[in-house]
Amino acid sequence: MKNNTAQSPTSPTQIDSSLLPKSSKDRTMNPLAYSFMWIGDGMNLGNMTLGASLVVAGVATMNIFQTFAATFIAILIITTIFVFNDRLGYRTGIPYVVQLRMSFGIKGAIISSLLRGIPAIVWYGFQSWIGATALNEIIKILSNGDFNNVFICFLILQFFQIVLSLYGFHAIKWVETLISVVILCALIYVFIILLNNHQEIIIDKWVNTEGTWGLPFCGFIMMFLGNYAAIFLSAADYSRELKSGFSNRKRGLLYFLPIFVAYGFIITIGVMLASVTGNSNPVKAFAIVVNNPYITIVVSAFIVLGTVAVNIVANIIPPAYVITLLTKAKYKVAVTITGLLAIASFPWVLVQDTSAKGLGLFILIYSAFLGPIVAILLVEYYLLRRQKIDINRLYDNNGQFSGYNPAAILAMLIGSAAAFYEVSLTWIVGFVVGGISYILLTKYTFKNSPFKNGTIFENK
Repeated sequence: MKNNTAQSPTSPTQIDSSLLPKSSKDRTMNPLAYSFMWIGDGMNLGNMTLGASLVVAGVATMNIFQTFAATFIAILIITTIFVFNDRLGYRTGIPYVVQLRMSFGIKGAIISSLLRGIPAIVWYGFQSWIGATALNEIIKILSNGDFNNVFICFLILQFFQIVLSLYGFHAIKWVETLISVVILCALIYVFIILLNNHQEIIIDKWVNTEGTWGLPFCGFIMMFLGNYAAIFLSAADYSRELKSGFSNRKRGLLYFLPIFVAYGFIITIGVMLASVTGNSNPVKAFAIVVNNPYITIVVSAFIVLGTVAVNIVANIIPPAYVITLLTKAKYKVAVTITGLLAIASFPWVLVQDTSAKGLGLFILIYSAFLGPIVAILLVEYYLLRRQKIDINRLYDNNGQFSGYNPAAILAMLIGSAAAFYEVSLTWIVGFVVGGISYILLTKYTFKNSPFKNGTIFENK
């Protein structure tokens, strides 16, 4: 049967209600709130640094046309993957951790869900510590130096984010909208200053530079995809909150336009700042360009707001669902545990220069698995099952999807191994190799596997 509507599983199951299919009446996000969620997620200092990285020795490696062409291509790819991978969650209301069961099985989904959940928790702590450093600067200035304790600021920020996350997408809807508007206004102000006072430098070093369509162009697209690799993998976690009634094309616009506005604007500011100041650190570049004694407070506030915006979308909800799945805990308990685990990730160690290589290795390792996993999910739903799946079976611990699917596990490992082989193209290599491997393994191996039932390779 082709199941395109949200419904509760008919078989009894020990699972928290937050992981059950979300019905149309329970969905909280309208198109405007959904758009602001993606704008808020893109408005952060890390993405501004992505733009600043295009400037080498004071001159941009790509001109303005090449920059926006690469941005357009990257966001188009991101939007396409989002729309394909969010469709099952949007149609049925199931979250990502349940979607995984279709390919990996109920036990196998534990492994693949951890590959999304653990990195999110680490980034949750890392981002929060950066935000706490900025919050500490604000309080230190306002207290005339009487206060100076980053760890206390970190605990305060974590407590605030945990409380927000307790309200799920009800909080995201309002928090992301508010943060997006505030940050957009601040960036417009900086953009006007840069354009009025440094127009000739920007034109000379970015607009009129020859640039290249070579490796920097392709590398920029890969970095872009890397930024979203984890988020569009768990696309179902977001689409199940969007009001029903939107076609694939309309949902595509709800991804493309906000992401393009957020990234296009913040990358532009990053390139302009680096071109004018020659400094690739946006915080230091801000202080040079905006001659204001309170610039540290303004920049620090931007960092704090960006931290909350990114964490609440990308780093809290997905691992909370994983914890709920593994422990059978209620959602509010799970998001609290997620916040505590982020503290236990020791982010104050990760921000040290001596930890940079270790953090980079960690990113490389987990990102190598993300491409193969999303490829496996897409191959399963569109090619093997032709968009026909009875979601009740995904909740049946004793049914077809119990245990684990060895074909999916092997395809994931093969795809990730290929990704490690070509580091500069990690995600795309893993995606292609993982997807092809899964088709071949499903067709030619494990002939009596119950995971073939309902697919084009079903044993007749």
